[in-house]
Amino acid sequence: MRKTIIGIAWALAVLACLSCSREARVMARHVPERADDFVFENNLIAGRIYGQALEGNPTSPGIDIWVKLPGKLVANEWYSHIGENGNEGYYHHDHGGKDCYKVAVSLGGGATSPLVNGKLMLPVTNWRSYEILEQSADKIVFVLNYPQWDCDSISVSLSKKITVVPDTYFLKCEDSYTFSGTDSLMIAAGIIRHAKMNTIEAEQFSDGLYAIWEQASDQHVEPEDGRIGVGIYVPGATLCGIAENEVHGLCGKKIASGETFTYWFGNCWSKGDIKSADAWFGKCNELKEIYK
Repeated sequence: MRKTIIGIAWALAVLACLSCSREARVMARHVPERADDFVFENNLIAGRIYGQALEGNPTSPGIDIWVKLPGKLVANEWYSHIGENGNEGYYHHDHGGKDCYKVAVSLGGGATSPLVNGKLMLPVTNWRSYEILEQSADKIVFVLNYPQWDCDSISVSLSKKITVVPDTYFLKCEDSYTFSGTDSLMIAAGIIRHAKMNTIEAEQFSDGLYAIWEQASDQHVEPEDGRIGVGIYVPGATLCGIAENEVHGLCGKKIASGETFTYWFGNCWSKGDIKSADAWFGKCNELKEIYK
């Protein structure tokens, strides 16, 4: 019996060791060496969310898309060139992908915000603290916390939980809003619609799904002739439409304080496996069918 127990323990140890030694297909971390970015990626997509050191340049909750070719993880390699002479804008140049997406003060590629009287009430700070809840070669779960801000006399704070797994163009996000001054609050996930970028919208702008296909949005460093697909899906959404200022496409619903607003956001690059608007919109609809 003792030999059997030892054998089982040895087998479990071997399996644990193999799991630890497997090449990671996901990554997420705080990047203090680059203005408190919080970067995340899997083998298909990558992105970042702005931290405290970048406040004012910009202060924005938006998800910044980093386009990349399918396959390996790239973010740590790109960040490793920060501070090298001549490489200040390294990740704005194509090294199998790059940062060519303009966020500025917006929801970027799928962040959320309270929507009060038709107006997005973005956080007044970038994220201020984080926690990694789970981490393995195939899954990372992290939380970014935004301190309290005022939304038209409603005090609001946000804990944003994102789950990163491989082999998908979409990541699950669970936003927990805590607020006082009202029984419920409309929360909207959104995508910025870049002006003059030939934005094509999916015809299926309903049932909580909004997706676009457009030219690269920021070409001041290196011209980019590819296209970017961006999408969000909010199960149970009661609001789907274009914001009053026509800058964002939004999907949202009302929640109570402490209730989780669950949705998915994702993106692709035309130089990867998804080459057309129709192909991207098809991927978005597949997602909706899975999680509806």
